[in-house]
Formats: sequence, C-alpha cells, structure tokens
Amino acid sequence: QVQLVESGGGLVQAGGSLRLSCAASGRTWDTYAMGWFRRAPGKEREIVATFILAGAAVPYYADPVKGRFTISRDNRKKTVYLQMNSLKPEDTAVYYCAAVTTTNWGGPRGQYDYWGQGTQVTVSS
Repeated sequence: QVQLVESGGGLVQAGGSLRLSCAASGRTWDTYAMGWFRRAPGKEREIVATFILAGAAVPYYADPVKGRFTISRDNRKKTVYLQMNSLKPEDTAVYYCAAVTTTNWGGPRGQYDYWGQGTQVTVSS
C-alpha cells in the first residue's frame, strides 16, 4: 500500500498562487507515476497534471491549466508538488493526489491505484 497526504490548499484571490504538496509513504518503490486531479462542486473528477517519476519524462497537463500550473517532484522526500499560479475562480475544487504502479500504468488518463484524502482550494473573484 501507498499512503498519500496532501497539504497546501486554502483560500486565495483570483490571480494569486498556491502550492500543493503530496507526501508519499509505504510501498513507494513500485510507484510509476503520480499526478493531481480535482473535483469541483457538481462536476466529475478531472485530471490536472501528472508525470512519470523515473527519467526525464515530460509532464502531462490538462488544457485548462497549461501555462499556469507546474508539477514537480522531490524524489528524496518522496513528495510531489503542484505550483498553481494565476488562479481563477473556476480552479476552485478539492484537489487529490494520486499514484499508479508500473503494472497498472495506462497513460495519464488511465486508472490510478492510490489516492489522497484531498485538499480544498478556493479561489475568490
């Protein structure tokens, strides 16, 4: 099992920035990729950004966040970050960290094996 704990959410005004963190623990040796998803009120969960942990793979970003959000990692700390700049009210959502094993990797939009509890991000206009 892999445990994921998110932090860094909060309330920010439109145009502001937040950085989310996701700390992984447990059986992380088989984690192939990690990413961020979000669920806005009344909407389905959607992918935000994800990347393969090994090598120099190019991160994947959903179109609504391209150019504003940056996903990064600290392998030593087993932590993934999501830097969110130029935030908009439509970015308001619960943000979830997710991880997938090598066996189950099916691309950025494939299934993920482990999920964090979520952290609320609210952007006021």
